[in-house]
Formats: sequence, structure tokens, C-alpha cells
Amino acid sequence: MKFGFASAFVFSVLMLTGLGFLLTTGENSTLEQTGEPLVIYCAAGIRLPVEEVLEEYEKQYGVTFLTKFAGSGELKSDLRVGGGDLYLAADVTYLIETRERGLVREFVPIAHQYPVIAVRKGNPKHIRGLEDLQRDDVQLSLADPDRAAVSKVTRKLLKPSGQWEPIWKRVAVQRGTVNEVANDIAKLASGDAGIVWNATAGQYDDLEIISVPELEQSPNQITIGVLESSKQPTRALHFIRYLTSRDRGLKHFQKFGYKIVNGDKWVEKPEIVVFSGGLNFPAIEETIEEFENREGVTVLTTAGGCGTLVGQMKAGAHPDIYFSCDVSFMSDVKDLFLDAVNVSQTDMVIITQKGNEHRIQTIKDLTQQGLELALCDPQKSALGRLTEQLLRKHGLLNGVRANQTVTGPTAAETVMYVVNGKLDAAIVYKANTIHQAKRGNLEVIPIDDPDAIAIQPLAVGKESDFPLLTERLREQILSANSKKSFGKFGFKWLVE
Repeated sequence: MKFGFASAFVFSVLMLTGLGFLLTTGENSTLEQTGEPLVIYCAAGIRLPVEEVLEEYEKQYGVTFLTKFAGSGELKSDLRVGGGDLYLAADVTYLIETRERGLVREFVPIAHQYPVIAVRKGNPKHIRGLEDLQRDDVQLSLADPDRAAVSKVTRKLLKPSGQWEPIWKRVAVQRGTVNEVANDIAKLASGDAGIVWNATAGQYDDLEIISVPELEQSPNQITIGVLESSKQPTRALHFIRYLTSRDRGLKHFQKFGYKIVNGDKWVEKPEIVVFSGGLNFPAIEETIEEFENREGVTVLTTAGGCGTLVGQMKAGAHPDIYFSCDVSFMSDVKDLFLDAVNVSQTDMVIITQKGNEHRIQTIKDLTQQGLELALCDPQKSALGRLTEQLLRKHGLLNGVRANQTVTGPTAAETVMYVVNGKLDAAIVYKANTIHQAKRGNLEVIPIDDPDAIAIQPLAVGKESDFPLLTERLREQILSANSKKSFGKFGFKWLVE
């Protein structure tokens, strides 16, 4: 394999001994072994826990790594030309920037840290805060803010108050990584003080930490992402799941003093559960399939009437994601979920057989004698509940129900009663009519009422064993690619 790194870059090649790419211990991996190493760019300040995780993962799965440790900003520049698989930065802003440039696809949080002042044990210069860093008798070591995340974050936090420039002018030793700053103070005695990550300082017995309220106000998220250039995205994501598992990789971060995120339970091939209203499911089906293939996981889906789904949840079912046909059915189980986001919208419409021989134009026309109608069950489906509310609002509920000969369990099935000529009309969602209307199998009549809409919210379960994996699926459903699928099925996109 060829790597496009400049010759001056130094890589640490962590090689397996023994039987090469055969699995040596523990669980079997279902992923194919390609023989190629995973190339990972990693912020130097996080080297200690990462090296332990890499070694553990290598022994478990027979996968080698080609690594480069440097400042997060320097790495960001390198991966543009070098390619590779993974980018682990000391602050999430680097991942956001690289994804905006099309270099990173998924990214996942690992832990949090914040900048502190580090001094030698005993604090011989009696440094108490930021103002002391400007003293003439203090030799100050700082990392370059264009190369290292710790100084980039510090500059961002202190610049609005005017504190950054005076401190930066006092720098006697300028370094490329946070570790070099810590070494200056703890080992080389070439600095009296510096600004480092709290977790980094905690890894040195010869350092003391001076906490600064201005720097603690914005804990920074250590984050890892999969590069678009990766030729092994499923393997890279498998490693990310291992790294961000609370009973695998995150234990190493916790050991070194990092405040870890709420990680996933470790399962070799996890299964996450999605409950979706039958109306919504066709719009997310392709996204779910692509997610399964890329992540190497299983998504168990249950699609049906939202009333039925709510009943299952009230009886004890706790899906990882619930995608409701309407906000009313999300409200019924909101205590089980984190805050919902409104994804899409569809109008309620009247459908008739082709030709509309009864000349139906409004919901009031559904009360004329002799009609045979279908309405959805208000107990089992969001459409049924919304229809009942709409008809009651206009004083038409009893009149329309007098013509109701079929109670449809779902909107999709209700459409087919009319298409097959068994009924004269029905109230359904516009999204249910797209394909049949294109084929000329029915007439679609708008309902002139602002309440004749359904909004589809999506939420993640509070009790998910896989909060990070589930969040990645949520993100895919809310992505620009997913928007195209919703448009194809006649939904109006609501996600900003």
C-alpha cells in the first residue's frame, strides 16, 4: 500500500507478533481481514490511552495500525494529501471543519477535557492565574494555536476579553504539541508554566494544575472520525465502536483522567431497534439498509400503525429510535425518549376512484348519502386520530361516519380499498398516494384546512444500550441524502 505522506513525517507502526492476521484471542470478528493496516492520525496529547486501545484491538482482531501523532491542526493539514482511515482530534471543531471540506464522514465523541495552567510541582514561581503568565520572571511555554488544539481553544476563549494577546506575546518557548509543553515544564525545566489539557497535566507526576475559570467554561470534546478516503470504512467503524465502548476502549481514557462520554455497550455485531410509523418507513428503508452495510450492524425495524406501536411501548418495548407518523403519538411516549426533531410533513387528502363520479371536492361532500368510505382507526393510527379531530372540528364526524363501511388499519391499506374499486373515497396522507396517483389509479383532492397535516418527529430512546451508534443512524436519517428519499415519497422536509 502506498501512502502520500511527505518523507519528513514519522509514523509509528504498531505491528502484531505471532500469526499475522489470524485472530489470536477473544471474540471472533465477522469482518473480512484485508491485510492492510488502518491509517490513523491522532492528536499527540491523547497518545497514552490511544496506544493502549490500539494494542488491545490488535491482539483481539489481528489488525495493524499505521499511526501519526501530532497536533490536531497539523494533522488536519496532513490528511488532505495523505489519505487514510481515521482522524482523532483533541477538539470537535477540527472534525466539523474537515467534514465541511468533504474529508470526513462520520465522527463520534470520546471524552472531554479543558485547558489549565501547568506548573512544576511545588509551584516555585507562585503562579495563581492568567495574569501571572505575563510576569517578566515567568518563562512561558505554549503550543502553536495553528497546530495544536489546546492553544486554539485557549485563544478562542481568551481573545474576546483581550487576555490572549498579552499572554501570547510573553511566550518564550513555542511548541507543536501539548505534550511538548508539558515536558518543557515537568522534565526539561525550559518553562516555568504553560497551558495544557487538564487530562494531559494529570499524566505527569511532576506537574501541578492551576485551574482557570475562564478556561473551564467550555469543555472540549475529543472526537474521532472516518475519513472519506478510507478503503476500509466498515473496519474503521468497527474500531470506533470498540474505542467508544464503555466496557472496552473508554476504560483506558478514564484511567488517564479523561471525562468519558456515555459510551455504547460492547457487542461484536450490535442490533438496534427502530419503531416507525407505516407512513414514514418507505422514506427511511433505504437509508437503514445503507447504514447496516456500512456499519456492519443489524437494524431491527417494526413498521405499523403508531397507535399499535405506542401500545407496545407502553407494554414495555423500548426501541432505540421511534419515528412517529405525527407529533400526537410521540407525545404519548415522550418520557421514553430524548428531545424529538420534526423530520417531515405530509398533507391529509381525500382520495376517490378515478373519475370522481360523486364529484367530491371537500370533506363536507363525504356526508352525501350513498357513499362508501374508509377511515383509519383512531386508536391504532395517527391518521385515524387526526381525521377524527378534523371532522369533529367541522361538525362532520357523525355524518361522515354514517358512510364509513371500512376501518382501515393503516393509510397504505386504506388507499388500496379505493384503488381496487371497493370503496368510493377515503381520507389518507398525500404521501400514501404518490405512486398510485402517478399511475392514474385515483383522484387526489386537497383538504383546505391548516390542521389537515401530519408532522413526523423522530427521537432516540433514553435507555438505549448503543447511544453513540443510534445517534449515527439518527444523523443519517436527518442527512441531505435522506432528504432526497423523503422527497421521492412525497414528504415535505422540515430539518434545517
